[in-house]
Amino acid sequence: MRRPTRPAAVLCAVAATATALPPTVPTAAAAAAQPAAAIAFGPCPASVPAPPPPARVECGTLSVPLDHARPRGPHLSIAVSRVRATGTPAERRGILLVNPGGPGGSGLPYAVTKRAKLPERVRRAYDVIGFDPRGTGRSAPADCGAMGGLFAAPAPDPLPRDRSAEREHLGSLRRLADDCAAGLGPALPHLSTEETARDMDAVRAALGERSTGFLGVSYGSYLGAAYAALFPQRVGPMVLDSVVGPEDWYAFDLRQARALLRQRETLFTWLAAHREHFALGSTASAVRAAYGRVRAGLAARAVDGFGPAEFDRAVYRALGRTERWAPLGEGLRTYLRDGTVEGLRPAAPFDGRDSRTYEAANRAVKCADGPGPTPGRVAADLRRLRGLDPLPVLTGIEASACAYWHHRPESRTRLGSPTGSPAAPPALLVASQHDPVTPAEGARAMQRVLPGSRLVTLENDYSHGVFASRGNACVDDAVAAYLVDGTLPRGELRCQGPGLPEIP
Repeated sequence: MRRPTRPAAVLCAVAATATALPPTVPTAAAAAAQPAAAIAFGPCPASVPAPPPPARVECGTLSVPLDHARPRGPHLSIAVSRVRATGTPAERRGILLVNPGGPGGSGLPYAVTKRAKLPERVRRAYDVIGFDPRGTGRSAPADCGAMGGLFAAPAPDPLPRDRSAEREHLGSLRRLADDCAAGLGPALPHLSTEETARDMDAVRAALGERSTGFLGVSYGSYLGAAYAALFPQRVGPMVLDSVVGPEDWYAFDLRQARALLRQRETLFTWLAAHREHFALGSTASAVRAAYGRVRAGLAARAVDGFGPAEFDRAVYRALGRTERWAPLGEGLRTYLRDGTVEGLRPAAPFDGRDSRTYEAANRAVKCADGPGPTPGRVAADLRRLRGLDPLPVLTGIEASACAYWHHRPESRTRLGSPTGSPAAPPALLVASQHDPVTPAEGARAMQRVLPGSRLVTLENDYSHGVFASRGNACVDDAVAAYLVDGTLPRGELRCQGPGLPEIP
């Protein structure tokens, strides 16, 4: 098995040896010396909601090189949104770039939707800046076409149970990679975390700021660590929430898949504890059997385009947020009672994201960030997951497509110090103790490679996304104090979470 590799742009923090940047890649100092273009702000598209008065949102675009190593080459436009600080000039702390995750998540409306949940003193202190990362939303959206049949409804069962099914599964990954190579063309190697981090610095420069604060959730934490690696002297307060650890994408996907199995066991136990409401069984094993009957029934006969692949996606989505557990349990009950799937089908698939752009950008970024697994490793890991549980949830293992990706970097650019840059200020990391989407051990691993960083853990919590999301005053106050006053916790801060959900 090949040794794990590291994300290209984060390697400043974790590389075993350091080498100089290639001379064709502009350094942060050189980029700062170049005149920065300004962003002409104006009205936003209808997809961006208006914030409550007196705040208002404005949008614009910024032209950046497709390949930052070739600044005179082809360019693309990055869509940017801004909600200015509402406090006095004395309260203002600068800009706070925000990213909602993915990779593949659109950030243009996030400046409004996330800002609405931020503590008031943070809204008064910062211009909140959203942006669509390259390949998403309105920033040269990625289009891979059919992606090997990914969007067929119902899609084939994604869980291969024998060698023949494994070969078909690998064939679908090859077709997906071929479709992305054809659809993305010359952009294929450049829809990467490192290039996006360089776009972030171009946005900072265009706004006339010497440094930028940053709030990144999930993949946004990975992007923030990449920015800190590349531009340590441009980093202001940085909050990394629900942290993706400093590892290669395929290893992360497998770690997530194992965490999802643990979370699903917790869900089964919870559903059994509320057997009067859900009627799925009085023990976790009985609920598991009911779950298996639902999936087997959908595999035998899809209902209204909803089959086992769609079921697994709905389960994946529900496992990440405890407020979705009761609707999932009720959907299982309804299907077993009358065969309908409306209770299982999410009202807004992919949380409202454009699913085709999201799925294309997700694979493009993960595979551009570094070499992927071999086909043999993909098949072997599927067998290992089936050994852990006969019904694993494979939805989040997107980096398996990198086994056939047409752009396959064999090494990663080493960017600076092997332990991170001492020039970057300490970051604040936030984690939920039982988050199955970005397991908490990723935050601890990232903390080790970001010198001086602190970790805030929401204990007894089972959801993805913590700060200005879970409504926890202990977490929100600590992060606000860091963003506004620069005050870090003295050591690791443990906040008490809500525990398992109540029945609505």
